[in-house]
Amino acid sequence: MSEIGKNLIVISGPSGCGKDTVVKHILKTDDRFVLSVSATTRTKRPTETDGVDYIFLTAPEFIAKIAGGEFLEHTLYCDNYYGTLKSQIEEKVAAGKVVILVIEVEGAANVKKVYPDSLTIFVAPPSLEELERRLRNRGTEGDDVIKQRLFKANEELGFKSSYDYIVENNFVEQCAESIINIYENEK
Repeated sequence: MSEIGKNLIVISGPSGCGKDTVVKHILKTDDRFVLSVSATTRTKRPTETDGVDYIFLTAPEFIAKIAGGEFLEHTLYCDNYYGTLKSQIEEKVAAGKVVILVIEVEGAANVKKVYPDSLTIFVAPPSLEELERRLRNRGTEGDDVIKQRLFKANEELGFKSSYDYIVENNFVEQCAESIINIYENEK
């Protein structure tokens, strides 16, 4: 078992399922866990902070990091690049933390190939109708993007059986507690 793999939790789920909110709750309630901040080329939302929510890069910067072998995984998702910088993981595990990655299904599969002993958890919405309601209530994307995200959500839901665990996010606190309990039972 690798030191990194046994201290790595990969969380995926469709856009709007609440996975980021659940992870924020975990981080607020248990200091063993830290977030690996993903890099992206998508536009920063008004409520987001560079280096905290994402590491915002231009497409040329992102591509240069790919060429330099700096990513553990990366993908193109809804016309934007997303990826996990190796340095984000290595530094945090060296500091004795359990690192949570919030990434899409393709990236999760790639991480599992590199670290087969990592823990993968799929956060599922209660229903597609609820997922659409959550996406619309965010008020951050137009109708075309929401439709694109719902289409992608259907694809992603097809991969949930490839995860070690599936947790439905009906209530943030319960979902977060379930993830912490899964980690405890696995460790």
